[in-house]
Amino acid sequence: MSPTITEVDVYDIRFPTSEQLDGSDAMNPDPDYSAAYVVLRTDAPGGLAGYGLCFTIGRGNDVVAAAIATLRPYVVGRTVDSVTGDLGAFYRLLTHDSQLRWLGPEKGVMHMAAGAVVNAAWDLAARQAGRPVWELLAGMTPEEIVDLVDFRYLSDALTRDEALEILRRAEPGRAGRAEELRRRGYPAYTTEPGWLGYSDEKLTRLAKEAVAAGFTQIKLKVGADLDDDLRRMRLAREAVGPGIRIAVDANQRWDVAEAVHWMRALAPFEPYWIEEPTSPDDVLAHAAVRAGQPIRVATGEHVANRVVFKQLLQAGAVDFVQIDAARVAGVNENVAILLLAAKFGVPVCPHAGGVGLCELVQHLSMFDYVAVSGSWDDRIIEYVPHLHEHFTDPVVMENGRYQAPTAPGFSARMVPETLTDYRYPDGPVWVARQELAR
Repeated sequence: MSPTITEVDVYDIRFPTSEQLDGSDAMNPDPDYSAAYVVLRTDAPGGLAGYGLCFTIGRGNDVVAAAIATLRPYVVGRTVDSVTGDLGAFYRLLTHDSQLRWLGPEKGVMHMAAGAVVNAAWDLAARQAGRPVWELLAGMTPEEIVDLVDFRYLSDALTRDEALEILRRAEPGRAGRAEELRRRGYPAYTTEPGWLGYSDEKLTRLAKEAVAAGFTQIKLKVGADLDDDLRRMRLAREAVGPGIRIAVDANQRWDVAEAVHWMRALAPFEPYWIEEPTSPDDVLAHAAVRAGQPIRVATGEHVANRVVFKQLLQAGAVDFVQIDAARVAGVNENVAILLLAAKFGVPVCPHAGGVGLCELVQHLSMFDYVAVSGSWDDRIIEYVPHLHEHFTDPVVMENGRYQAPTAPGFSARMVPETLTDYRYPDGPVWVARQELAR
């Protein structure tokens, strides 16, 4: 008989990254990287559980945790097999409650909360199967994969039959690509040198260290002051040389005219892309920025759902799609976005600047390479070196490439000490800071 899910535990975990300005950018000057962390407990022998999270940057983490708790009635008491045996139905169950969906619909805090639980269910399924999530997904038939997707609102751009055709075209080479992935790893770039709060000396030092570590691309935050950005781009280009790509990220700072002016000014330094030049909801503004200046456009980390991604692709507004493992409603919706990107021939370069995001999103890109796009041309995953020590299966980076995870699950499980020490507001790390502030 299948074990039962007995509880949905939710933890408010926060890290004081604002003290060193790690993660700082033009719109988010003092982030405390945080996670509303979910554990699906079961009564299975051996303590089988599923782990997931929703990334935030501090205040508001408690709001997401509260939203996750509202989904508890849909989870507790269900058999594990009823969840893991039909993850498409489980995803739709969590996202189609009419009263909770009303708060979006299918966007915002409630949608992110559903994504955290969906991702925990995928972790549970992969642990039950004894495989990492990327392998579990890549081992599914095309029919099983499309059954994960909600095609409502997508069929004018991507039908079920078209999705099946994409997956069937990639099917013959799956085994070879999986083996190549295990052997070589997946390409990565690093944002470590580029946080806006870092000094010029730190930027230069970290940029040189990134090249020495094998990275072929770095990223700088921009958008606060044009003169500062011109100086920082000059320093970065001098540090890495002409053969290394430098992407830039405005974190939604600009209106269209400002974005066009800024990027024309930065163009002599050959930015590889401009990321989030304007509001993530404004499809037409992204199209106008793309048409108005010479640098390619990337966006996606704050895009609310598959529908906005569909429109960005239909409008020809982006050159790179940037999925986020914890922004939309989990693995299922990201599978839909990967299929949309494949239909339109646009490469996917995920966002991973946040606690746990590198751990999660590597699985999605690796699945894309093996079973969807069949390519890593122009595809690359963001990497930041912060906070991996808090996970039992942290990312492994070698020579600028993510190494394929081998442990069962979604790489989402945090070490027990972290759940004690960084619990907000009563964990010892936060209690000590409150006492110092008195």
